[in-house]
Amino acid sequence: MQPSRKILNATITAVGMYVPDKILDNKYFESIVDTTDEWITTRTGIKERRILEKGATSDLAVEAVKDLMKNSNLKPEEIDIIIVATITPDMFFPSTACLVQEKIGAKNAWGFDLSAACSGFLFALQTAASFIESGKYKKVLVIGADKMSSITDYTDRNNCILFGDAASAVLLEPTEDLNYGIKDSLLFCDGSGKDSLYMKAGGSLYPATIETVQNKWHYIYQDGKTVFKVAVKGMADVSYEIMNKNNLKADDIAYLVPHQANLRIINATAERMGLSLDKVMINIHKYGNTTAATIPLCLTEYYREGKLKKGDNLILAAFGAGFTWGAIYLTWSIE
Repeated sequence: MQPSRKILNATITAVGMYVPDKILDNKYFESIVDTTDEWITTRTGIKERRILEKGATSDLAVEAVKDLMKNSNLKPEEIDIIIVATITPDMFFPSTACLVQEKIGAKNAWGFDLSAACSGFLFALQTAASFIESGKYKKVLVIGADKMSSITDYTDRNNCILFGDAASAVLLEPTEDLNYGIKDSLLFCDGSGKDSLYMKAGGSLYPATIETVQNKWHYIYQDGKTVFKVAVKGMADVSYEIMNKNNLKADDIAYLVPHQANLRIINATAERMGLSLDKVMINIHKYGNTTAATIPLCLTEYYREGKLKKGDNLILAAFGAGFTWGAIYLTWSIE
């Protein structure tokens, strides 16, 4: 008989983040498109977003990992796997994970990119957790990183105000104390949403041509009203569902950690869960929608500000292109 395998949870043991120095505030957008600070703030909650002027997504990711390592005892050669959640890879291949692996000197790691748009960090986190729970891997780095400015049309007043560039990383390690770590997840996708939020060209369906460039098919397209309606329902319902599944009441939850796409979507999700806004992590006003980076950015900032404590129950929730959406229930374990 083979010995029984220990039951393990995957838990976050270190965090890191990076946002570029350049700030585009709402006043800037008043000067380039027909909009106002009041209109942007009222409809999105965004005041500023960060832009990477030189470099690519891997550069954002590397800086986030360096920040994580600086604030922990992690050494590059200890990393087993690197998962980069992104929709703005440096290039189709090699993967951004490969580029990060080389740049940080993680000589013993293998890795890959994961594309799930704004749900990317959740999908990557659950994937990493499965590797940890298998017992085969001890240290898995999950990075959410996107240079959204690289696929944003700054003449499109409805979309250009939304996005920013950033990266954030978490380290997952095993724990035998099942009171901590990732306890449950609900993740979904529905390809019928493909026509509402996409980048049309650049893949095998529409390879780059003069026509695709002239038609602006290499930029984000979004049917804002449709996406908003589906996102409100998707994020709110899945967050409520994972609470019910785990017999959690509003009082049991320290924070909702929502994807930072739109403050109205965040508010609707909190309301569905019965949470007051003081139990919701929010930084959309500072960074806008950084796609795969938003949730780990919130975790890192709130932890470093002393707002996130060991034993806190968190619900992470997101909705993105695909459509993709989901929620993860975890208990924080860092002192």
